[in-house]
Amino acid sequence: MEGELALLGKYIGAGLATIGLGGAGIGVGHIAGNFLAGALRNPSAAPSQMANLFVGIAFAEALGIFSFLVALLLMFAV
Repeated sequence: MEGELALLGKYIGAGLATIGLGGAGIGVGHIAGNFLAGALRNPSAAPSQMANLFVGIAFAEALGIFSFLVALLLMFAV
């Protein structure tokens, strides 16, 4: 019984840790949407802001990858 309860806790914790993946998806969509809105307002400034777009997307995705890593560690750690 105690082993099953610990296993249940591991799976619930892993599921809660994956909420960060949804947050990363929302963050990337928000960054790309705001970039597109700004690029449509001022098309001549869009190429100079492309590097900032990729840095923002990389940071948002990194947080999602970290939450995925935490979920895997919770599921498969001893």
